[in-house]
Amino acid sequence: MNTNKKSLEFCIIGCGRLGISLAVFLSKQGFIPKAFSSKSRDSAQKALEFAGRGQVYDNPVDAVKTCDLVFITTPDTIIEPVCEKIAEENGFNSDSFVYHLSGALSSGILTSAKNNGASTGSIHPLQAFAPYEKGQKSPFKGINMSIEGDDTAIEFGKEIVNALRANSFTIPTHAKTVYHASAVVASNYLVTLEHFALELLKEADLSEENAYEILEPLIMGTLNNIKARGSVNALTGPVARGDDEIVSRHLSDIDKKLPRFSKLYRLMGQYTLDIADRRGEISDDARQKLAGLFEF
Repeated sequence: MNTNKKSLEFCIIGCGRLGISLAVFLSKQGFIPKAFSSKSRDSAQKALEFAGRGQVYDNPVDAVKTCDLVFITTPDTIIEPVCEKIAEENGFNSDSFVYHLSGALSSGILTSAKNNGASTGSIHPLQAFAPYEKGQKSPFKGINMSIEGDDTAIEFGKEIVNALRANSFTIPTHAKTVYHASAVVASNYLVTLEHFALELLKEADLSEENAYEILEPLIMGTLNNIKARGSVNALTGPVARGDDEIVSRHLSDIDKKLPRFSKLYRLMGQYTLDIADRRGEISDDARQKLAGLFEF
């Protein structure tokens, strides 16, 4: 797609952490911030100041009518109603590109804009955003960002992600929710799992700081093994070896000392046993014994 100056003009609807960062770092790459609108006028004003140009509008419809590239970066629950309000007042047209940046929701929630003739899509950065600070490095550089939507929106989305110096990959619209669930498991639930591990070491009279330092090389080594060999081949430990005696001892101590984690250990064990099964390296007898230990 050939972009021109007009197509590089953009507006931000919803000026939170992500919206502000997007405005700042797109403007550094030659995109032109034209308009900002947010529930809080102060937030929109802050976005304008950080981006260095543009105009604040109380009504998002007025903001959208200034340019063809629209980013709706509001909280997930109001993306669709905000889009519908703008569409009802003919804020979009056949030259419009409309994107939201939700991880969990697909471009399907932008149907009202599509009905106005706009190209619609979603761009999701796999990154947590802190409040923007002047002079900070780009939180987009080098990260992965998913894109989905109609064909035209996907192609322009790739240019946007490339301008941010991030890496893009596309997913089908119907897969957006399961994609987001994957990100939650990989990030949020990993925190829960490592919290469990740290609590176990604290039970061994280690401070949380020392406990993490002890586990960090193991954690990073495991992640590197997954990257190099895949999750199935990276599996090690007592379940992978079919060592039911060790697992039984684990459960005995956890049940006595940290019973709130007993179900979590057993549940993780059940799924770990499934992975070990795919390796085909444990006997039927060991598998049955382990399966019995993991019941709750």
